[in-house]
Amino acid sequence: MHAEDLGRWTHPHRFETGGEAAAERRTRIVVGLTLVMMVIEIAAGVLFNSMALLADGWHMATHAGALGIAAFAYAYARRHADDPRFAFGTGKVGSLAGFASAVALAIVAALLIWESATRLLSVQVIAFDEALPVAVLGLLVNLASVAILGGHAHSHGDDHGHEDHNHGHAHDHNLRAAYLHVMADALTSVTAIAALLLGKYFGWWWVDPLMGIVGGTVILVWAWGLMRQSGATLIDMSDQDLRQEVVDAIEGDADNKVADLHLWRVGPGHWAAIVSLVTHHPRGLEHYRALLAPVHEISHLTVEIQSRED
Repeated sequence: MHAEDLGRWTHPHRFETGGEAAAERRTRIVVGLTLVMMVIEIAAGVLFNSMALLADGWHMATHAGALGIAAFAYAYARRHADDPRFAFGTGKVGSLAGFASAVALAIVAALLIWESATRLLSVQVIAFDEALPVAVLGLLVNLASVAILGGHAHSHGDDHGHEDHNHGHAHDHNLRAAYLHVMADALTSVTAIAALLLGKYFGWWWVDPLMGIVGGTVILVWAWGLMRQSGATLIDMSDQDLRQEVVDAIEGDADNKVADLHLWRVGPGHWAAIVSLVTHHPRGLEHYRALLAPVHEISHLTVEIQSRED
């Protein structure tokens, strides 16, 4: 049989959400905005001696790099989507980029906390009037970036590994990482504005570095949540709810028993499964595929049937 005759038995390995092209375009736009605002805020932070403003600028610098990773990940996954060297496609490239971005986010947050803590030890002279307009401009740019990315990763809490199954969502870890980076920038902009206002009107210069510590702590929490989510995908962590759904679908028919089950995520909203079952009354392969058809998250299925003779 020639390869061209195998069409009905073969299938592509493009495990995608369908929104990758639009996400890539939005990410590139946000990279440009971030780079421009980064230069403005770092220069203003140095000139006006504002730690909150300077921290926001350096956040933007590192986030521009992380957003660049996100844009590169989309392009790389697109170019290699049909490369046979990737056994299950390039659906995990986004999770890898998301994990790398989360690590960068955590490092920046830790440095921000350290620098802010050291500034608390001595009185700082800050040009509040000059720094405030720059901080407001930074916040507006960050809010525009959040709007451009579309808020696809609206939840900052822990991922329990099965959000697409339980709630109908297919989280793109790459887009979620980009979203968290611009949200982190927006947070530091808000804290910078609050610190500068309190310093200007009440003389509370210490609020400026204190806000850096608060913002850094919140960002660390976000980074840890993203590392857990994307890391679970990278190490092929299964999901108990989805596993149970597969087992129930197979064992609810005749005397079937699931002897072995491998279940792992291969892309946003897409799972692969290898099911080994034993039965006294083996049926055709299509029968077992039909049993698992309602488990719509499974995009790549392999079934092994063992006949039980005892």
